[in-house]
This record gives sequence, structure tokens and C-alpha cells, in this order.
Amino acid sequence: MPNAVAPTSRFPLPPERLVPLIVATALFMENLDSTVLATSLPAIATDLGANPIHLKLALTSYLLALAIFIPASGWLADRFGARVIFRLAMVVFAAGSVACGFSTDIGTLVAARVIQGMGGAMMVPVGRLVVLRTIDRSQIVDALAWLTIPALLGPILGPPVGGFITTYFNWRWIFWINIPIAALGVVLATIHIPDIREDARTKFDTLGFLLVGPGLAAFLTGATLAGLDLLPSSAVAGLVAGGALLLALYVRHALRAESPIIDLRLLSLPTFRASLTGGFLFRVGVGATPFLLPLLLQAGFGYDAFRSGLTTFAAGVGSLVMKIVASPILRRFGFRRVLVVNAVLSSVLVAAPAGFGASTPVLLMLAVLVTGGFLRSLQFTSINAVAYADMPASKLSRATTFAAVLQELSGSIGVSIAALGLEAVSRVAGGDVLSPSHFAWVFGLIGLISMSSAVIFWRSLPLGAGASLVARPVSGGAPLAAKMGPADKP
Repeated sequence: MPNAVAPTSRFPLPPERLVPLIVATALFMENLDSTVLATSLPAIATDLGANPIHLKLALTSYLLALAIFIPASGWLADRFGARVIFRLAMVVFAAGSVACGFSTDIGTLVAARVIQGMGGAMMVPVGRLVVLRTIDRSQIVDALAWLTIPALLGPILGPPVGGFITTYFNWRWIFWINIPIAALGVVLATIHIPDIREDARTKFDTLGFLLVGPGLAAFLTGATLAGLDLLPSSAVAGLVAGGALLLALYVRHALRAESPIIDLRLLSLPTFRASLTGGFLFRVGVGATPFLLPLLLQAGFGYDAFRSGLTTFAAGVGSLVMKIVASPILRRFGFRRVLVVNAVLSSVLVAAPAGFGASTPVLLMLAVLVTGGFLRSLQFTSINAVAYADMPASKLSRATTFAAVLQELSGSIGVSIAALGLEAVSRVAGGDVLSPSHFAWVFGLIGLISMSSAVIFWRSLPLGAGASLVARPVSGGAPLAAKMGPADKP
């Protein structure tokens, strides 16, 4: 069973609110950083004397570091303690941010982004693990709702924040603003997060790491470059095929190894399997929206970057409102009903921009985006929570690692599908200039992909799945990890 040593604290907020806020702040820093950078790439390229297209390596290198190091995060948290690794992740991310800000050429920037990626790879799964092992079981939904908000707000706030800093200050400050946030996070984590680690020690799965890390890196690189004309199509296909082969070899290895770095046997739990498979499909569709919507507003409707950013910010308002009502909704209707019905409703609103036109009233667009942000945030919170409803305490670190890997895959695949879809529609239409009609087909496609997740949730989840996560709190409650013995097995 996990061994916890809780530091004393007199902070006015209770742990079930404070710990998720500490973790959410770190995750927001990580999510915001990537989208801010994307907006600032032209200015950075000019300052460094680099080709803007080549500077895409600064984005790709970060994704590669995530893919390689996320699988090791769960083992590191068990071996050295979740609090230790979470603090280390913030320090490494901040160190990478300092290096990025002092970069003098594209090579040093790419190397610094790899360092950032090493920190980011540990931050997300270990941060979620900290919450699961610290918070009372009945508070898990509310706690995970806080962790959902950074993922939704980062892509929304990134473009206007990046544009503002780059225009009125200097692009280097998009990295340096991470330093005080990380420093505050380390201090708060030291004071308020208990030191929890597994007593049982397992051997590091070196072979699995060497298969799954490069496999994910190759597959994600190929998926990211698909449709961008940065590499020959044969090279992109080779990356995807090579990555898929390594991942297939890992599956064979994982089913035979005693303690694989990503434990595929966890899929034998219906709630975890439904969360990962249904959540993957939902995220593939939704993950394309931050890529497609700004393009539609700017290339299709002629919005400038700042106006586009203010419009897409509406989705963030909806996600914040969801924080208040997630638990009551799930308590009233149950996880299965909410996930099925909300998958359909959310997907309709994911596809809704297909009907936007230059003459569409701004208030109508904002209403669609606010409602869509609310429903998507509710769906993400429900997916993330039900994954751990029946998870044994001794498997939590592996479960959060597994979930983080699929989350990275789904987002990259979603953007790739959207990019390939736009390219295909443009070729059929016989023009290089994007018009709103081109986007309509692609928004419809990603909406259908997201909606298909409803079938998974309907068929795989039992009616009472996750009921204990939304039960009304009782005195003497305990963290999720404390309510499940390490001897329990899926």
C-alpha cells in the first residue's frame, strides 16, 4: 500500500481544493507554453534568422520528448515518490524555459525544448497521480475537473497571450514567465502535497522503454508531418510504419513481461478500457478543434489573430462553468448516461462550426462555443474520473501513464486527420485558397469521430460505473489509494 508522509499545513483551503489547484497550475503552465510558442514562431524565426518552416522543429522536438519520457513517469513516481518527481518535473520544465529564452539559434532552441519536454512528460501523469493518491474518493470528480480546465484553456489563451507578449514585449518572455510559476509550484508542492510512494519496488522495464519510446516518437512525428509537405511522403509513411512496428513489438513484449512499463493488462477492467478507448475517439475529434477553428476564423472569415483568439476564448468560459456542476450532474444521472448522451451533444457542437459563415452573428458563434466548452469539459472530467473507478491502488501509477500516452496520441492523430482532410478537400475543389466550405466537411468528419465514442461508452460501461466517485462525502473519508488494497488485482 502507498506510504504517505503528509507535511503540516495551515493553508485556508482544504486539501481537496488546494492540491488540485497546485497541480492544475503546473499543467496550465505546460499547456499554455506550447500554444503560445506556436503563435510566436514567425517573430522567433526573424530574430534567430531561421526559416519559419524549419522552426516547426521546436514544436516537434517537444512532442518527441513527451512521447519518449511519458512511459517512464509512473515507474519514477513509484520509485522516488510522486511529490519528488512532480517537483523535479517543474524544475526541469523551468530550466528548459530559461534555456529557450536564451537561445541564439534554432539548434539551441530545439535542444532546450527537449529539456522542457522531459519535464512536461512527467508533469501531467504524475500530477494526476498526486491527486488520485491524495484526495478523498468522493472528491475525485471535483479534483479532476480542475485538471481538465488547463487542457481546455491552454489552447484557447495561448494565441492571444503569445501575440500580446511578442508584439508588446519580446518573444523570450513567453518562456521566462514560466519561471515564477514553477518556483511557486515547487514551494506549494513541498508544503502541501504528501510524499507518497509505493513500498513495493519493481525492476525498470528497459526493453519496453526502448520499444515504446522510439515507437511513439516515430509514429507521432509521422502523424504530425502528414499533409505538411515538410518531408517526402515516403519518409512520412516510413516513420508511421516504423513506429507502428515498434509499438506492435511492444504489445507482444508487454503481454509477456511481469511489470511492463505500460501495462496493457489494465484494459481488463471495463471502466478503464471504456475510458481509454472511448476517450481516445472523443479526443481525436475534439483535439482537432484548436487547430481548425482559428484557421476557419482567420483564413475563412478574414479575422486577425487577436480577434480570432478572443472568439475562441468563449470555449474557456464554458469549461470554467462546468467545474461547479460536474459532480451534481454525474450524481444525478450516472457516468454511463452522461458519457453517452454528452458524447453525442458535444460532438454535434464540435461539428457546428461547419455551419458558420461570414454572415453568422457573432453572438450565435459565441453561444455555440461557450456551450461546447461546457459540454467538452464535462466529458473530459467524466472520462478521466471513471478510468480510476475500479483501479487498484498499486496500479494507479501505471494507469495514469497509460492514459497520458493515449492522450498524446489522440491529440496528434486528431490534428493530422484535420490537416489531411483540409488538403484533400482543397485538392478536390481545385484551389489552394481555403474557404469556409472546405472547413465544413472536415468539421463534420471530426464530429462523427467524436460521436462514435458514444457507442463505446454505451456498450462497455455498466450502469452503475463510478457511483462511488460521486457518493456524498462521509466523515472519515480516505484518498482513492487508501480505499483499495495493493493486493487487489484487475
